[in-house]
Amino acid sequence: MEKRLFLFGGLAAVAATGCARQSEAPARPMNILYIMTDDHTAQMMSCYDTRYASTPNLDRIAVEGVRFTNSFVANSLSGPSRACMLTGKHSHKNGFYDNTTCVFDNTQQTFPKLLQQAGYETAVVGKWHLESLPTGFNHWEIVPGQGDYYNPDFIRQTGDTVRSEGYITNLITDKSLDWLRSGRDPEKPFCLLVHHKAQHRNWMADTCNLALYEELDFPLPDTFFDDYEGRPAAAAQEMSIMKDMDLIYDLKMWRPDKRSRLKGTYEAFVGRMNPEQRAAWDRFYTPLIEDFYRRNPQGRELAQWKFTRYMRDYMKVLKSLDDNVGRLLDYLDESGLAENTLVVYTSDQGFYMGEHGWFDKRFMYEESFRTPLVMRLPGGARGDIVEMVQNIDYAPTFLELAGVAVPDDIQGVSLLPLLHKQVVIDNIELVRPEIYLETAADGKNNWDFGTSAQKVDVNEVLKPDNASLTLQKQELIRKAESKTANPAAAVLAGFAAKNVSIADGVVQYADAKTGKTTKVIINAFNLEEESMDDNITAAFDAVFDGQTIKGKTVLGSLNTLLDGEAPYPFDLNASAYGINLTALG
Repeated sequence: MEKRLFLFGGLAAVAATGCARQSEAPARPMNILYIMTDDHTAQMMSCYDTRYASTPNLDRIAVEGVRFTNSFVANSLSGPSRACMLTGKHSHKNGFYDNTTCVFDNTQQTFPKLLQQAGYETAVVGKWHLESLPTGFNHWEIVPGQGDYYNPDFIRQTGDTVRSEGYITNLITDKSLDWLRSGRDPEKPFCLLVHHKAQHRNWMADTCNLALYEELDFPLPDTFFDDYEGRPAAAAQEMSIMKDMDLIYDLKMWRPDKRSRLKGTYEAFVGRMNPEQRAAWDRFYTPLIEDFYRRNPQGRELAQWKFTRYMRDYMKVLKSLDDNVGRLLDYLDESGLAENTLVVYTSDQGFYMGEHGWFDKRFMYEESFRTPLVMRLPGGARGDIVEMVQNIDYAPTFLELAGVAVPDDIQGVSLLPLLHKQVVIDNIELVRPEIYLETAADGKNNWDFGTSAQKVDVNEVLKPDNASLTLQKQELIRKAESKTANPAAAVLAGFAAKNVSIADGVVQYADAKTGKTTKVIINAFNLEEESMDDNITAAFDAVFDGQTIKGKTVLGSLNTLLDGEAPYPFDLNASAYGINLTALG
């Protein structure tokens, strides 16, 4: 019997039928409208969470289609996340793992290029943020860097940069609708990527929405005053609403005599406004500024005030986003395109809305990696999809939908079977393993690298006692093909663990950075007691070396996790890592 030990570097994912990654071309090619925002988190979308925001147009996609309840990104930074989405590959494969040091190789394979080669008209409008210019698009018009909320510049295919008058969310939608109406060949299927700047910091609302939500107050999250005990890496992050949120840049409390680290940047932002925009802005903010400095809140009162202003500003920007998504959906309905267009809405990553006292996304807790994801496929499934998915899965999904063969080097898996309600629980193809353990003909087990599909049955979900990562809580434990196989040998969580012991069905390890001890219960059988005092580094030296598992010895060790490539599975912008090793018995 073959025995494998799979590394789930991201989220377990499945595809339904067939062992080859081939797709049949649909009788009528399906259009694709992909709408992505920046830093929009699921807790601020009302089909996921009703505590704060109302997003009726975004919710409409979910009501008329599906809502993914376990959707995650591969790398929770803007540029790297976008590179993962375009290529269907993790950051160590696509080469763009950091916003500040990387330039996206625009000569590499992307799903828009493959769709274009298959006869699709492709376009991207809005935020790009990959340092190189777009390729594989019939039409593109992008903002430099992060873009500006007011009167933003757009880079055109002609090479010129032109300032457009107005609010950025409206403008991106206007330009997208212009292309849909008159910029494409109506005889060809299309794939349009609408990439919004919203909800990115510093949350500057459209003038028509400035007065919204001022009557609302918000309860602080339970972890808002987190003391980070035993977690020095978390304590060191510069994302604190209380300490790091800039009074002028983030909260707009500008006054000539006041100083802040980002005051100059804020002045540049408002300096882009025309006289009418600036007058409306000042009419709203001047009374707030005067009241704030008159009251001069301190301590926890100041923290509560900052959180309230942050939430209100975020929701105002979100209101414009939701309205503009409604404009796109209405056009699809009015033009008849809704009958033949897959609509996707998601974000490039999650965001902290006061959890752990934070804003931003640069620490690997669940709020950072979890994203909203809703899809509407004509004639497709409706309701919730609970399978765990990643943004590297979008590329193969779109390719399969278009009848385009999915290249073998794409690491994501198609979600189309889920959208078609054709998920088969038995004999599902597991197509994401990167590293596996094989039993050779001589009965010895040997480490190897590669990508291999194996038919497995879904057994159960392992939930170790570690609340920081869904990746660690919800890894799938699977059986091998044999009906007599027992699932689950062990799980080791943590990129940097130490003092690992295995005894009586329990793996115990201490985080090398925080010292926090975690125990993980092993199902099905026990392992012999063994202790490894050396740190398990990123290379995972000596993992399970010499351990006896169900009467068979695992020979050798995983000396190199990546076969020379690092980091795996993606370059994380945090000090905490979550990699699970699951041995199949």
